[in-house]
Amino acid sequence: MRVTAILRKKLQQQKVDGILITDLLNVRYLTGFTGSSGYALITRKQAVFVTDFRYQEQSRQEVKGFRTKIECGERAGELKEMVEVLGVKKLGFEDHHVTFGFYKRLLQKKLRLKPLTGAVESLRIIKSPFELDCINRAIRRAERAFRKLQPSIKAGTTERKLALKLEELLKEEGCKTIPFGVIVASGFMSALPHARPTNRVIKKGDLIVFDWGGEYDGYYSDMTRTVAVSGKDIAKQREIYYIVLEAQRKAIEAVSAGIKATEVDAAARKYIKQQGHGENFGHGTGHGVGLAVHEKPYVSWRSKDLINENMVFTIEPGIYLPGFGGVRIEDMVVVKKDRAEVLTGLPKNFKII
Repeated sequence: MRVTAILRKKLQQQKVDGILITDLLNVRYLTGFTGSSGYALITRKQAVFVTDFRYQEQSRQEVKGFRTKIECGERAGELKEMVEVLGVKKLGFEDHHVTFGFYKRLLQKKLRLKPLTGAVESLRIIKSPFELDCINRAIRRAERAFRKLQPSIKAGTTERKLALKLEELLKEEGCKTIPFGVIVASGFMSALPHARPTNRVIKKGDLIVFDWGGEYDGYYSDMTRTVAVSGKDIAKQREIYYIVLEAQRKAIEAVSAGIKATEVDAAARKYIKQQGHGENFGHGTGHGVGLAVHEKPYVSWRSKDLINENMVFTIEPGIYLPGFGGVRIEDMVVVKKDRAEVLTGLPKNFKII
């Protein structure tokens, strides 16, 4: 497997004899295993997947390119025996995932350990054709669900009812899991970027922010649309909507392989600031999406990531006016050599219900 070969090169660079992969998303990425218990051990010559009896048959069906071992005893002890048999003198481990308790148990077994950062995430950041296909299918499911929801969006209903309906529609479209709690935020609540749906009744003149995602074969999508409910005066709502839309356009146009993620963020942030709303846009412009709904690259003023071909991430600037409401527009893009290809296709004109 290509990624396993790349990981083995990292072993040499990091001066370890093996790497322990315990983050289940990374385990899935490497082995294909979708269960809830298991880990992978990759040495310079061997690749072993370990799980317990419950997943014996499932691992036979899913795991490719790894020898499978069924765990029978205490994990730290079995791991100690395995690394001795495989000749691992120094073992790398994922510093973001191993608990302190498990780390102490490994030390008690006299294992020589070295924390490693982003060994698998640095591979996951570039999407393969298979992954891009899954992400596109997750997008299409999410878009179909939202189109079916639209007749229900009207004054008199509640945020919670719309959120529950959208989740139901996502599942009807085939999503086995919902990547995150659907956000439906109306009126003054839409000024909260991650508002939770409430029993607030939607009123005329309200802005409504919908933030939701789909799933296909473990891969996710993430998008946001903002609509307005017809009212007497929605000039201010329209004004901030088109500022956000133009900021998003500028950020999308800024995308090119080889640039810093901060440059994409700056394109949106600079325009919003020029329009007098710099203090009303406080979150990052985007984030990667794949097996996790938030992963590298991170597109913000603090990011250290570089943008490269076949990365997939969101572009989602927003303006949030306390006590009034907010607008966010979010699309997913894949990076080509000198441009961004927008993957999401729902219309972005200012929609008045």
